[in-house]
Amino acid sequence: MANETLVTISQRTGFSISTISRVLSGQAERYRISAATVRLIEEEAKRCNYIPNLLAKGLTTRRTNIIGLLIPSVDNPYFANIASVVIRQAKTQGFTTMIVDTMENEKNEQQDVLSLISRKVDGIIIVPCDRDPAFLERISKHNIPIVLIDRYFNATSLPYVCTDNYQGGYEATMHLIGLGHERIACIQGVPYSMPNKERVRGYREALRQNNLEINARISGTDFSVQNGYLETKLLLNGPSIPTAIFTLSNTILLGAVKAIRESGFRIPQDISIISFDNNTYLDYLDPAVTRVSQPTEEIGILAVKILTESIADNKTGDTQILIPPKLIVCNSVSRLAVLEK
Repeated sequence: MANETLVTISQRTGFSISTISRVLSGQAERYRISAATVRLIEEEAKRCNYIPNLLAKGLTTRRTNIIGLLIPSVDNPYFANIASVVIRQAKTQGFTTMIVDTMENEKNEQQDVLSLISRKVDGIIIVPCDRDPAFLERISKHNIPIVLIDRYFNATSLPYVCTDNYQGGYEATMHLIGLGHERIACIQGVPYSMPNKERVRGYREALRQNNLEINARISGTDFSVQNGYLETKLLLNGPSIPTAIFTLSNTILLGAVKAIRESGFRIPQDISIISFDNNTYLDYLDPAVTRVSQPTEEIGILAVKILTESIADNKTGDTQILIPPKLIVCNSVSRLAVLEK
């Protein structure tokens, strides 16, 4: 039996080869092909057991329609959300996403990037954990488009789409100060990561503008539940207990909440808490948590758009975007006057 091809399917269905190719590669929506046409083509392809020759296609177009996505922690809800958006958006553009967990390790990251390239990915979206952009910049010069998300480097030509973390850190701290808090502790994540540095910078600037620099208390080493738990335990057993805690991720928050409750304190009656990152489950905690929401949907959509355009142009672009976050006010912060009664 002769192998089925786009040509034979075209001859039987009457649709053009380009229309059939777009449907079978998942790009029907992009080219506004009707649902009826998609159904007829897919039914015929299934009936004749059509199997696309991906290797031949790759040799002809030099593309595999696969992109790589590297994130530092797949079990972190924030990165899981980002991955979900990227996968969904890439699918609408006809791309499959290959996900890699770098485990917040620079050596892993470089090895994983090289591994993806050896598998002929068309481009890479990455949450970098390396402190130096040199490696990724060298890769991009070899016509492997790269887009950074969530984290970026100073003075780099690589394109990125990230939250304005400075603004988020500043607004969260100002919210606490506006409610009378002066002893505000900050539990950070990975100290050298760009989002963490910018959030801390915003925290410090808010304190400075209100003559509270002397009260700055920054501790912590990673974006983990354990980090939040241990650092909060130390804060609550120290000589001067803070009236509020600013956790720089939702995972740190969960550890902090556990430590606060174990220590017999109430939120927000005894101690207020505010966090970076948004997730639906934060509305179901008691009390619901005030937090800085990152625009994960917009970040994922823009990152895929920039990457796919770079793939089409066969070069890495230079678009660099910071998107403002949004403060979501709930019930985990009280006015200091209430706390002191």
